[in-house]
Amino acid sequence: MTQYASKDNLAEVRRVFIRRHSSATRLTHWINVLCLSFLLLSGLQIFNAHPELYWGHYGANGDPAVLTIGSAGEGNAARGFLRVGGIELPTTGVLGVSTADEGQTKRAFPAWATLPSFQDLAAGRRWHFFFAWLFVINGLIYLGFGVFSGHFRRDLAPTARDLSPRHLGREVIDHARLRFPQGEEAKHYNALQKLTYLAVIGVLLPLMVLTGLTMSPGVDAALPVLVDIFGGRQSARTIHFLTASFLMVFVIVHIAMVILSGTWNNIRSMITGRYAIKEKDTRP
Repeated sequence: MTQYASKDNLAEVRRVFIRRHSSATRLTHWINVLCLSFLLLSGLQIFNAHPELYWGHYGANGDPAVLTIGSAGEGNAARGFLRVGGIELPTTGVLGVSTADEGQTKRAFPAWATLPSFQDLAAGRRWHFFFAWLFVINGLIYLGFGVFSGHFRRDLAPTARDLSPRHLGREVIDHARLRFPQGEEAKHYNALQKLTYLAVIGVLLPLMVLTGLTMSPGVDAALPVLVDIFGGRQSARTIHFLTASFLMVFVIVHIAMVILSGTWNNIRSMITGRYAIKEKDTRP
């Protein structure tokens, strides 16, 4: 045991294991990890077939694009670029033009970032659609569990204290200083976690699913209102790409927080449900 100092006394701190994640949360979490990994890699393969995004109902070669990942020049003089609106950034070596075994290759995303690694739109679509439906089914199971078990109400619903500007400001500062909850506070999600998870569950994931369905001709025929809601299939494709990008930012930040706040402790809690905290030992 270690020592815990206070103004009034010197007490010992003990390491206690709590049950932090239910089996349903852990199982659906890891299925999501699998699905999102394959969806990202296969989605970039699909994007490579036409690496431009448009707004509205129509978009094809020659039409003004809101985003383009392309290349210019030939051979060793080829250069890659990312163009957003009227702003163009050089991206040679990563986007537009990348290095492969055969030398420089013109493709929006490099081979290591796509599934399959070689250009094959049909294979990419098959991978994408399979894991998309698995992801939807897994999400529905998680939503059902969250509602009927009380997980959303008990663990994710923010309290009035959570939403107070003073409390949120303090949590932002604590996270910036890499000061993470300890003791009793570590037993629950903090306000930033609650708001972030709710934004992902309630906004980003539904947007990704609905915009994906909007791009399907079969779904469009059955539910044409989806095209109207998103302002066209090309708009839905752009929103789908942006939503996936925001999800990737979330995943990167999430992994960083897992590492910085205790890699093994966090991973163990998502595998076994057991999470270790330190609390003051008040036993006589």
